Amino acid sequence: MMKMQHPNITRRTAVMAGGIGILGMGSGHLSRLHAEVAPDKAKAKNVIYIFLSGGLAQQDSFDMKPNAPEEIRGEFKPISTQTSGVHICEHLPKLAGISEKWSLVRSLTHPYQEHSQGHMVMLSGRTDLPTGFDLNKPKPTDHPSIAAIAGQLTSTTNNLPPAIVLPEKLIHRTGRVLPGQFAGVMGSRRDPYFLDCSKFNPNSYGSWPTHGFHHARGKETPSGYRFTPPSLDLPTGVSFNKFNERTQLVDLFDKQRRELEELAEVEPFDRFQQRAISLLADGGMRKVFDINDADEKTKNRYGRHTFGWSCLLAKRLVENGVNLVQVNLGNNETWDTHGNAFPNLKNYLLPPMDQAVSALIEDLDQSGMLDSTMIVMGSEFGRTPRIFTLPAAYELPGRDHWGKVQTVLLAGGGINGGRVIGSSDNQGGSPKDDPQLPENLAATIYDALGLPKSASWFDLLDRPIPVFYGNPIKGLT
Repeated sequence: MMKMQHPNITRRTAVMAGGIGILGMGSGHLSRLHAEVAPDKAKAKNVIYIFLSGGLAQQDSFDMKPNAPEEIRGEFKPISTQTSGVHICEHLPKLAGISEKWSLVRSLTHPYQEHSQGHMVMLSGRTDLPTGFDLNKPKPTDHPSIAAIAGQLTSTTNNLPPAIVLPEKLIHRTGRVLPGQFAGVMGSRRDPYFLDCSKFNPNSYGSWPTHGFHHARGKETPSGYRFTPPSLDLPTGVSFNKFNERTQLVDLFDKQRRELEELAEVEPFDRFQQRAISLLADGGMRKVFDINDADEKTKNRYGRHTFGWSCLLAKRLVENGVNLVQVNLGNNETWDTHGNAFPNLKNYLLPPMDQAVSALIEDLDQSGMLDSTMIVMGSEFGRTPRIFTLPAAYELPGRDHWGKVQTVLLAGGGINGGRVIGSSDNQGGSPKDDPQLPENLAATIYDALGLPKSASWFDLLDRPIPVFYGNPIKGLT
């Protein structure tokens, strides 16, 4: 029975729930409906969350300290941007040239120095670690990711899922799947959709093929490693007549499945089935994923590497109705620059990121979509102020993990460009003013998606959990 006292139930939801009861479609649908929160359509925007797994060094990118001692400031020099008084790394010239389109938050902070903890916090927008948190694997008791929440509480205007993660899951070279990416206590059926465009390879880092490298050995791209967007073509030999016959057969099994679900009170999986069938039948939608059909100018502007291909695919997805796309730029904790940091950043990491992200911002702007698409780029943490060397593993120095402060870039979606929110101390080690929490960053994303402050989602025990644990970052809009 639907819980009429629930504060988030709308009249439309109540009417729909009543109709479902009359049709006998099973109580599993009710849990989906009473968890529904209607976004503010007049306010809702798209979000592309670019995640630099491994930890981008703030002092070597967007929060340089040129007046600090050499062991703090590092090897890179700052360059001017189009925004007076704002300087960033010399190896980010394309972003420097469009600084009027983006802003920085230089004071985001949390207390964790370990990768799994940092991923959990920054991908869920929750500073507190979940009960029973395990560094080595995701668990059903984890906090849901921002992508999972967006997938549950927003809807698209076509057959695509509301939230998609690409080009791959975040996996360490040891095979450890990093927690924080999934739905956790929402239940695995609420995991975001992962477009696995890359085959995991434990020996590759960076934006292969043109910028593949190994943290210790330098330039290196394993053979046979390809970026393959998912094909929505029917298997060879399966005509649409055969396809229709198969869907009719599925309907017969579906009738029996629904009867079982009514008894077991298990949420139906028809949303997966219907989307899969609709995508297969929609020839126009299949073209969205085929980035190979982009013109040569576009391919060259984004870059012919995984960073460029991923950002181009993200742009196409939001253009076609996906509300949130998480783009993982770099597998295997690519940005974990403990050693050889400066040559690796200079040669393999900063240039392709600069190229792909600047192209994404400019492309969205030129197509008229930047005002309705917020771009957020961050890591699980920053890196230590002081440079150090691990001679047993690396020839040249780097920086260690550092949760106390990192810089996050934001653009579009109503963000005013050319602004800097907060600051770090003279070593880039702690927030100096206006500290921001992961909860505030998550609130900024949810607000951009049009979710109201009263929004809640429901866990598997039917408990309402608030979406907002912080307030959107002030000064950006």
